[in-house]
Order: sequence, then C-alpha cells, then structure tokens
Amino acid sequence: MNTATDSQSEVFAFLADPATHGGQNVQRIDTHAASVFLAGDRVFKVKRAVRFPFLDYSTLAKRKQACEAEITVNVPYAPQIYRGVVPITRAKDGKLAIGGGGEPVEWAVEMRRFDEKCTLDHLAGRIDTILADALGRAVAVAHAKSRPVDPHPWIAALGAYIDEHAEAFRRQPDIFPIGEVVALCEASRATYQRILPLLRERGRQGFIRRIHGDLHLGNIVLIDNAPVLFDAIEFSDLIASGDVLYDLAFLLMDLLERGLAKQSNTVLNRYLAETRRTEHLDALAALPFFLSMRAAIRAKVTAARMERAAAPERAAIGKSARAYFDFATQAMKPAAPKFVAVGGLSGTGKSKLARDLAPLIGPMPGAVILRSDIERKALFGVGETERLATDAYTQEIDDRVYGALAEKARRVFSAGHSVIVDAVFARAGERAGLAASAKTVGASLCGLFLTASLETRLARIGHRKRDASDADAAIARAQENYDIGALDWKPVDASGEPATTLSRAKAMVAALD
Repeated sequence: MNTATDSQSEVFAFLADPATHGGQNVQRIDTHAASVFLAGDRVFKVKRAVRFPFLDYSTLAKRKQACEAEITVNVPYAPQIYRGVVPITRAKDGKLAIGGGGEPVEWAVEMRRFDEKCTLDHLAGRIDTILADALGRAVAVAHAKSRPVDPHPWIAALGAYIDEHAEAFRRQPDIFPIGEVVALCEASRATYQRILPLLRERGRQGFIRRIHGDLHLGNIVLIDNAPVLFDAIEFSDLIASGDVLYDLAFLLMDLLERGLAKQSNTVLNRYLAETRRTEHLDALAALPFFLSMRAAIRAKVTAARMERAAAPERAAIGKSARAYFDFATQAMKPAAPKFVAVGGLSGTGKSKLARDLAPLIGPMPGAVILRSDIERKALFGVGETERLATDAYTQEIDDRVYGALAEKARRVFSAGHSVIVDAVFARAGERAGLAASAKTVGASLCGLFLTASLETRLARIGHRKRDASDADAAIARAQENYDIGALDWKPVDASGEPATTLSRAKAMVAALD
C-alpha cells in the first residue's frame, strides 16, 4: 500500500506534466508545507503530507480541510485570485484528472495566476508614497472586514512567543550571542507585562481579530496597479489571530527593514486616517513591541533556513537573520516622543513638510500626522478631497477642529509616540491652546511657523491636485490680512525648495533633544 508521500509524488508528477495542462509549460514551486504548480493562467496549490508543531497535513481529509480553509480565509482579501478547491481524481483505469468524476486522491487550491514578479518584495524599489498610501488603505479595508475572536488565547500565546524565540536563538549562538538574546528576552518580557492591561482592553474593544497573519511584502501583489493581499494564514486560528496593529506591524517592519522609512510612515498614517479610531492612538504604546516581535519571528524563520541551505548560501542567510534580530532589539529601545506643530498660511508647504519630517522623528516608523483639513472633512462626514461650503469654516467649527487635534495629539504622545499637528494656526489663541495641551501630558511643544511670499503661496496652491485643503487663490489673498499676533513659535523660511525647508525644520526639532 502506498504511503501518503508516494501517492503525492504521483500527483505532483501529474500536475508538473505539461500534458495535464494542454501542453502549457509548468513551473513548480516547493515550500515546506505546499507544492505549487503554475500553468498558463491557472495555479494549483497542494498541501504536502507533513506534520509540524504548528500544522498537520498528514491525512487526505486534513489536507482537504486546509484547502477549504485557505479559500474561506483568502477570498475576502483577494477574490480575483482564489477560485476554489478542486479534487485530483483517479478514474477506474487508474488515470489522474483535475476535477474528474473518479475517487479524489488529493485536493488542491485553484487560483488565478498573477505575475510573480509583481509581488511587492520584488517591487520594493518602486514603492513610492502613492503606493504606500494605497497599502495603508488596503490594510484598513481588510481589517474592517475582519471578525473579533476570543482574545485570551492570543494574548497568552504572544507572551509565550518571547521564550520560544529565545530558545531558537540560543541554538545558534554564532548568529545570536547569548548575552544579546537574554537582553532582548528580558526587554520583551518587561514590555509585554507593561502593555498586558492594554492588550486585554484591546480584546474587550474587539480589536483582536482573525487577521491576515503573514502580512509582509511577499504576500501583497499589484493587480491592475492596486495592492492585493493574499496567502493569509489558514492552518492555525491562533497564529492567524491578533491585534489589528500587530498585523499592520508586520508590513511596517518589512518596509523599515528594507530602508523604506518614509513609505512605512505613510502606511501607518493612512491606516490611522482611514480607520479613524482613537483607540488605535492609545494602542501605539504597543507598537514598538509588535514591531520587535515581528522582526524576531523573521529572524527565527530566516535562521532556520541554515539547516537545509547549501554552504555558499549560509553566510547571506545568517546576515539576514542577524539584521532582523538587530531590528527586534532596536525596536525595544524606542526614542522619546516629540510634540511638534507645523503652522503657516495656506501654500507655505505645511503638509509637505509634515510628511517629509514625520519619518525622521522616532519612535519607528515615525510621527503620527494630524491634519486640520482631514479632521474638518471627517467632522462633516465627507471625503478628503470633497470641497466644503464656507459655513464649514466658522470660528465655532475651527474651535471644534483644533480641539479635536489637541485631544488626539495628547493621546498619541501619552502612548509614547511622536506627533505632528498640521494646521494654519493663524490665531495666537490656537497656538497657545496647543502649547497648553502639550503641557498637560508633560510635553514641550516645538512649534514651527512657515513663511513664504504671496506669489509663492499662490503658485503652490495652483499646482495642487486632489488635496484635502479647500484653500484657493482667493483664500490665500485674504489670509494676507490676518493678524498673526505675537509669534512665539520658530519661524521657518519656506520660500525655497522643500529639501531646504526640511533641513531647517529638522534642525529645530533636533534642538529639543
């Protein structure tokens, strides 16, 4: 009687045969848990008959169940990729067929093939801020569809992962020195205990959910120029559970580790703007720990490849594993947060400066940006680029907008994260109010006030496209008559190139240290 491995060998040979697919060339990709066959515009993914501590595909029934689970989990993320589960059948004459009428001898997930070179790990060098913004939106949409789960098993498992990582690292002291492993483990354990009440509250709030679970760049593909999430974890409800920010942290970490700090910051800020949950601002207190844990997982998984790698590859694998370990260690040493405001009349370049400055202010992945234009649009329940009527710009509305910005900024800073508030701040009372608000949380406000000529401001406003600001040339001219009052913020000449303005602002913020 054939073993499961023998039976699978026959199925794999069948699926790898071009004749099975009408003569089309077949590409086979093997992982530790699956074999994937790409032919034409179709993909067939077969679970391998293996058993690991975290998954069990050892029987045909279990593999069928895993295939069905993969479809159930992934269709909400990528309906354009996942088609369904198909049997590999054996007819009475012994011949195998895909979806035939004979007895099923194996099961496969059928998918629509996409260009494998379009996964974002291959396109990392092309991830600009526009694509990063789309990534933040895509993750926010995915999380909006996710369902809450019992939080207690995941919270307990998260603590257990710390010791599991340390145990794995200790087995390879040539890559991970014991002293450094102990230091990371102790720092992680102390932080876990500190944020444990927050994690439990997140569970009560419904933010510990059935998540993607493996949200790195290799599991996101561009289809029709839009990012599509795929290959979510289906084999373990526990591993595929977690805080939504823990899910997001994998993507943020992957971008940061590749040197894409601005893109990572853009993803975070777009996610926060899309979800609009003040609870997420409080939960930023857990983000350094989440980033560290995600990097530690990658360090452990990468190092495990050493065992089956050829000798010439081991040095590179060890270097990569060590880089993830160093990231995990660094994430556990977050920089002190800063409370920054960027003011100035319309067209001075406030939002541009805020976006450029944010990735440069720790902790990783940079400051949270709170923009008055976006806050005002949200207040009226309209899209960011929809224009508001003039009655949305009364003193009463302004007070509400600035009050909301101050309250959110306090929450971000109190969570140990840096914040940049982007608004005109033309009135002395608005500036004083934010300074007082910062003081209540023990922060010293770094207020920057950008200046530029009317001609420069008009030119910049004229070049805006699909921006949240409603300011036009008429508003810019009217602002020339504003009484700014005594300016105790740091004036920043923003009449030149954005890089020059950034350099000046960066030096002023750094002076706070």
